Amino acid sequence: MAHNHDGKDKEVHYVGDSRVPQNKKKLYPKDYSEYPGNTEPFFPNFLLKEWMVAVVVLVGFLALVMAEEPPLGEQADPTNTGFLPVPDWYFLFLYQLLKFKWASGPFVVVGTVIVPGIAFTALLLAPWLDRSKERRPFKRPVATSLMLISLVAIAILTWEAEDEHEKQLASLPKGSSEEDVKIVDQNDPAYEIYKNQACVNCHGEQLEGITGPPLKGIGDAYSAEQIQHIMDTGKGQMPAGMFQGTPEEKRKLAEWLTKQKTGKPKSTEH
Repeated sequence: MAHNHDGKDKEVHYVGDSRVPQNKKKLYPKDYSEYPGNTEPFFPNFLLKEWMVAVVVLVGFLALVMAEEPPLGEQADPTNTGFLPVPDWYFLFLYQLLKFKWASGPFVVVGTVIVPGIAFTALLLAPWLDRSKERRPFKRPVATSLMLISLVAIAILTWEAEDEHEKQLASLPKGSSEEDVKIVDQNDPAYEIYKNQACVNCHGEQLEGITGPPLKGIGDAYSAEQIQHIMDTGKGQMPAGMFQGTPEEKRKLAEWLTKQKTGKPKSTEH
């Protein structure tokens, strides 16, 4: 028998015939059987609790979605060259990354494959690369520094992408969308020539485009001579010889169409 520090007798076991106390402390985690009444099965008890929490979060998220109308943009229009597409907010930093010369153009594979691949691989191998038992951030300088650099880079790139997008929108001329552009000089006799020809069936009375492309802003892309050439030879789905007026009417109509401008370059691929 031996005395403990608190004065109580305590039986001490020694290793063999030595005077070295035998340490019976287990070097492995205790089994659940050693905690009677304080354990629960993983399935279904534990999972059921997790599922209930997930259901509450999902219901709250759905309630917010139904309460706040999503900010939908304009209807997709492939002929609208003034539209500035941007990805969702969580991909804005990659969108901005692809604007750098070393990550775009002939080096686009750097921005689309190499950089995201390095980040994904580092995240995947993090449990093996950083095996420190420390949990305090300042005692794990490598992991903490990489995390802070990544967060700061993502925040800066996201802000730059959004700021640049807002500046681009502000630089567009007012009424630059084709829906807002008014027909120039509707009192010109050429407008009556246009409405009396087959052009109006495909391009619309307001030049809005029906089965053919819209003609608002056509003056930004073509000259009067080019428009007359299209009338004679056709273009795309428009066959040749659609205009049935006189050469003088054709000239007047082409000159009037060159007045239909939006103030921005327009694609000529119709």
